[in-house]
This record gives sequence, structure tokens and C-alpha cells, in this order.
Amino acid sequence: MRTVTDRFTDQLPADPILKNERRIVEQATFSWVNPIKSSKPELVHVANKFAAELGFKTDELASETFTDLVSGNTLFKNSKPYAMCYGGHQFGQWAGQLGDGRATNLGELTHNNKIWALQLKGAGPTPYSRSADGLAVLRSSVREHLCSEAMHYLGVPTTRSLSLSVSGDQVLRDMLYNGNAAYEKGAVVCRVAPSFIRFGNFEIFAAREDKENLKKLADFVCEHFYSTITTSGKEKYIQLFEAVAKNTQNMVLHWQRVGFVHGVMNTDNMSILGLTIDYGPYGWLENYDPTWTPNTTDNQNKRYRFENQPHITLWNLVKLANALFPLIEDAAPLEAILNAYSESYKKRYLDVMMQKVGIYEIANDDAEFISALEEMLEECQLDMTLFFRRLNSFSKTTKTTDYLELLIADSYLENWNKAQITKAKNWLAALQKRLLKEEVTAEVRAEKMNKINPKYVLRNYMAQLAIDAADKGDYSVINELYELLKQPYNEQHNAEKWFAKRPQWAENKIGCSALSCSS
Repeated sequence: MRTVTDRFTDQLPADPILKNERRIVEQATFSWVNPIKSSKPELVHVANKFAAELGFKTDELASETFTDLVSGNTLFKNSKPYAMCYGGHQFGQWAGQLGDGRATNLGELTHNNKIWALQLKGAGPTPYSRSADGLAVLRSSVREHLCSEAMHYLGVPTTRSLSLSVSGDQVLRDMLYNGNAAYEKGAVVCRVAPSFIRFGNFEIFAAREDKENLKKLADFVCEHFYSTITTSGKEKYIQLFEAVAKNTQNMVLHWQRVGFVHGVMNTDNMSILGLTIDYGPYGWLENYDPTWTPNTTDNQNKRYRFENQPHITLWNLVKLANALFPLIEDAAPLEAILNAYSESYKKRYLDVMMQKVGIYEIANDDAEFISALEEMLEECQLDMTLFFRRLNSFSKTTKTTDYLELLIADSYLENWNKAQITKAKNWLAALQKRLLKEEVTAEVRAEKMNKINPKYVLRNYMAQLAIDAADKGDYSVINELYELLKQPYNEQHNAEKWFAKRPQWAENKIGCSALSCSS
């Protein structure tokens, strides 16, 4: 039996009440809970490459013992499961206490001098479940399992997923929030990360004016996750905030690079390590629409739309700054970090976009050049992934009229008007003019572009195909997509069917465009 330990529970205050009932938990960072047992757990899929990184042998993964561990039916040796207490701002409003409502932390596994926190999502209620049951269903669990790993291989900072299992139990869910609840297959995802601490862990103590526990938590994070910080006093917490801001910016920059839209960027869904966390109603831009959000709950205000993600991360960082303020009592250094964040993001985003189009000689009009590109992508409804990946074939000598036919084929419009054709021609001409000044060969340029522009991403319709098959007991599509998405930047000639626009049948199919938070 593998042994786990846990620094979080060893060093931070626990909830003294042991009864697992919904309630307000004060002056504690966590509550002790146990996962509920599944009636008939079945392993659906294991991220085998990641499992090896955690030290699991191939024969272990096929064992009943492993299935019991990752479904919650058996505990790791020394495991003392718990749920974290945190608060958060949801859709811009303070929501008070939230916490791990359906996540049970098992402890930390150490392998090859790396420490990984293990967490079961969907393993039953906790004191933070509010009116919910603490369970998860197969459809949302398939999406989380596949996307966690897909994001990792895209190079996007993320939490990971070790495994996906079905519980053998039925879970009641109102998928569309329209009063038509139905029973679905229950499932459990074993999530893994260096830590699952969020902005909201700090916010709850600040909101309650519990400076003592706020300091304990900040010191804990500095010691174990930002150990390069060696200062003391308020300077220590200023440096902590600066480091978190840097990691958060890096995360959202990667989101924009690959066209990922999170959908629920509440502060309780923001990792203190700058990791993508909590895969609910996410999606990838298909037709380039900067106002698109995959979250039906956000349809009216579109707070978490694609173009707004960098601004929301900044807004969330302001809330974290407010939470850390009692330890610093000086707004000026925090404001300076936030102002620097905005300026550095603009520069870094421009650099990334220029790399995506294969230009490495920076010019003064780059911002206008990229702005014109984004306008063209939006007006012509071009598929973001296909456009940038195919752009590696456009060179100094490409005939613009010939290339235009490729663009039209990758558009979600049936026909282009004269204005759209003109806009596309003008931008391609501007690109070609820029390429004439480049000394990089076409081959080297294409090679560089292929390392930043993925060929394969987890489009919602692809995830839905896996869900539909899994619901019938066929897990082959999950594995096919997992293997595909482990090499998102590589040519995979047997997988060309996945390098295509969203099919027409998926345009308005439930789960293939926008989704609710129900899971």
C-alpha cells in the first residue's frame, strides 16, 4: 500500500468538529471528511504516462486495489482525507464561504523528489457542499479528465488528472437547469497538483478579519511553494503576491495563445500557483469570436468571454491583493505590481501573437498588425486552430488568391462578401510584406510555428463524442482522444479527421457548444 503524508493538515489549523454536515466553518483551513464508497467502481481510463511519473507500475494500474484507491473505496496508507475551507467571488460578487463541496483531498504522494497532492472529485459531500450532494457525473468527469491532460501537453500550466472511474451509482442532475432533472452515471476523477490552494483560501480569512490564520496560510505557501522568497515581514508577502501575479499572467497568456476559454473564472477557481483549475463549462474558440463564453450561466453578461480573460485575471488579483493587505498594510507596492501586470501582459501577448504568425523581427506597428489580424479572423469567422496551424504554409512566394481559398474553406460562413475578401487579402498582403524582411527560411519558420500553434485541441464536440460512447460503456474514444492530445503539435497522419472544423451537426447540439455548470 502506498503511503501519503500531508503538510497542509500537519501545519495548518483543522476544524475541531468532526461531524460531516453542511455548516459554516470558522478559524480552520480544512475539515476532516471521508469519501463515500462507490457501489461498483470501474476504472474507465488512466493517464498512463502521468501515472508513471507518480511511480505507479503498469501492473498496478490494472489492479482492483488501484481502482479502489482512485474511486475512494480504499484509502492510501496514512491518508487522512479532508476538504479545504475557502471563499470566493463568483461572477463578480462575494459569495462567502464556498470550500471543497465535492472534492476530497487524500494527501501528498512523494516520488522522485516531487510532491503531488491527490484529490478525488465527486466522492461525496463535505461540510462545504451546501445544498449539493458532493457527487459528479460521467459527462463532466470525462471532460475534466481529458482536458486536464490535454492542457498539460499543450504546455499550459494546469492541474492534472490521474484517472477516471465510474461509481456504479446514479446521480440526479438538472443538466440544463430547466427543471428536467434526470439520473446519470456517477463518476470520480483523481486530480493531482502540487497544491489545490486557491485565491479563495486567503479571501475567506481576510473577509472574517482572521489575520492570524491568514498569516499562517501565507507563510505555509511561501515555505513550500515559493521557497525562493527569503525576505521577512511585509516584504515577504509583497513578493508572494508578485510571484502569484507572474504565474497567473503566464497561465492566461497560454489560454489566449491556444484559444482556450475557461468559462468560470471565479476567485475560488484561481490557483495560487497559476494553474488552470476546475474544468467546468470550458471550450476552445472555433469560429474566432472574442465575445464567446462556453458558460450558459454567463450568456447574458459574458463576463468570462475569451477577450476578457486577461482582464478578469487582473480583477481576481486585485481581490487577492485585498486579501493579503492585512499582512502588508501598504497599498502602494500592491498597486505597482498590478500596474506592471497590465503593461507586461500587453507586451508578452504581442510577442506571442507575432510568433504565432511566424514573424520574429519586431516592428513599431506590430500592435496594429495583430489588431487587423484579429478583426479579420472575427469578421470572416475563421477557425482559430486551423487558421494558425495552416499559416505555416504561407510564405513570401505564396499566391494570395490561392491561399484565400484555404481560408474560405476554414470559415464558418457559407459565403464571404466583398468586404471580407478584401480584409483577408489586405492582411495576407501585409504579412507577405513582413515576411520579405525576415531572414528565417520557410522551413525553419514552419518548424517554429508548429511548436506554438497546436494542430489538435479538445473541441467540445470531440469531448461529447467520447461522453456519448462512454455512456454506453465504450471507453475507446476517451483513449483515442487521450493518445491524440498527448502530441497536439505533431503531425499524426492517422488522426486527420480531428484536424477539421466543428461539424455542422454539432453546432447546436447540447454539450458541443456551450454548457451549464451542472455536473
